[in-house]
Amino acid sequence: MEFLLEPLEYEFFRNALMAAFVTGVSNGLIGVYVVLRGMSYVGHGLAHAAIGGAVMAAALNLNFYLGACAMGVLAALIIDIITKNNKIKLDAAIGIVTTAMFALGVAMVSTLKNFRQNFEAALFGNILGITGSDLLLIGMVGLVTLVVMFFSYRSLLFSTFDPEAAQIFGVKRKSVQLLFSLLLTFSVIASLNVIGVTLVAATLIAPAMTARMLTDSFGRMLLYSGILGATSNVIGMYLSYMLNVASGTTIVLFSALVFVLSLMIKPFRGH
Repeated sequence: MEFLLEPLEYEFFRNALMAAFVTGVSNGLIGVYVVLRGMSYVGHGLAHAAIGGAVMAAALNLNFYLGACAMGVLAALIIDIITKNNKIKLDAAIGIVTTAMFALGVAMVSTLKNFRQNFEAALFGNILGITGSDLLLIGMVGLVTLVVMFFSYRSLLFSTFDPEAAQIFGVKRKSVQLLFSLLLTFSVIASLNVIGVTLVAATLIAPAMTARMLTDSFGRMLLYSGILGATSNVIGMYLSYMLNVASGTTIVLFSALVFVLSLMIKPFRGH
């Protein structure tokens, strides 16, 4: 019991633990829609796009999240625009737009000597980087995500499983798609300091896929994914502290382990 309480004596760990819990829940919920919509690559792409904005913000002495949000939202809007006519598929648009923005960020890092350490933290996660203001922002993003997903539940559900019928029944599919992309963008950016840009996509996919192995019910899948996301993040944070390893690494490895276990027990579900 002592090993659970000891890290809580440090403010940085308490902040990181709360941030991990909130991002775990929100990413777990959003990840269900990401998986069911076949958008597994989009979280990875948006996270990379955000880095370009973060570097620009650093160059202008602006807030890290301000630049990351601006570039992430811009990427989501550009992707939405160039895929409207259905001539360019979503995965191709993500690959072009987000990779170009990430490349811009990497190019600018070489001109900013003081940003190199922050850039590495953004890539791999850093529990020491969670401040009170970061925690407030993460909490706001988590709350907005829960509220929007609650009130847009029917539209998101309908457009996920039957987009053609959804349009017939008055659901504005493109608007719902844009809203979802923005929610995903904000959640990804809120997770950068906890998970890191290179690993954040796994926190969207792993809990949702694990939940999919455990149930065929959409409602239970949302519930399980949120719980699994929060649990994996919290346990991964403790492992990060004890092993002195980047937080994103331990969170993703633990999430992967839980997914493997769910694969092993899936054949016995019917018995």
